[in-house]
Amino acid sequence: MEDSTKKPEQPLDEVQMAQDLNDEISDSPSPTAERDVEAEIQELKDQNLRLYAEFENFRRRNARERLELMATAGEKVIKAVLPILDDFDRAMKALAEGPERQGLALIQNKLLSAMKAEGLKAMESTVGQAFDVERMEAITNIPAPSPELSGCVVDELETGYLLGEKIIRYAKVVVGQAAE
Repeated sequence: MEDSTKKPEQPLDEVQMAQDLNDEISDSPSPTAERDVEAEIQELKDQNLRLYAEFENFRRRNARERLELMATAGEKVIKAVLPILDDFDRAMKALAEGPERQGLALIQNKLLSAMKAEGLKAMESTVGQAFDVERMEAITNIPAPSPELSGCVVDELETGYLLGEKIIRYAKVVVGQAAE
């Protein structure tokens, strides 16, 4: 049996209902607060994207620098050997044909082969070519033997060398100058 002494539930009065509704509305974010949160989320996404792009650029640059370093690791040693190659060239020009010259040529060829294996290659002869500041170093100017050699290389004093694609020594040349 039901207890008849219980009072029936009474509806909340209007004031209480209004107060509950206000509490519920104040708990939900306002439209401006939602926009602020969305803007902050978008800003954080942009920041994350920029950081990712910066890291990718850093990684690529680091890999490229590592490859360049490996390619030119022996550059210091090779530069130290270049004067020896020049001395071999001078000795070969000074010696007449004979057994000494053949022995010297053998040693020179072995040294050149070892340097080529490390990526060293001599530049082409520059004699007769127009002077190129990017590949040559002018030691002096002399009057050109003919007008068409004005501004061209008349003599090459030292051969230029490349290590891979990088110039490690410019060709030292004498440039012909037009007679005044």
